[in-house]
Amino acid sequence: MAAQPEPFDDTQSRTISEVLKAVGHPIRLRIVDELARKERNVGELAEILGEKQAIVSQQLKILRMVALVQTERREGKSYYSLANPHLVDLLGCMRRCVCFEDR
Repeated sequence: MAAQPEPFDDTQSRTISEVLKAVGHPIRLRIVDELARKERNVGELAEILGEKQAIVSQQLKILRMVALVQTERREGKSYYSLANPHLVDLLGCMRRCVCFEDR
């Protein structure tokens, strides 16, 4: 049996809580999922998600505030990507925990 990691300290638990709150919103979760596949601009995300650009921009702002996404400006547009590649692991873990395949 593998050794158990140390319990979260106060700072770690607060940081993890902020990340989970950020991805806990359906639109933000879908944005993170899309960005795990490919970097996108706001217009592309809005089209894929079927949401207004203003709503997607607002949700991206929240994701930027907790440092889950980053931007790069090219040719007059901001392109968004995941700031931490480990978010892909989090998405996979959430899929496994929910077990959509078994429902």
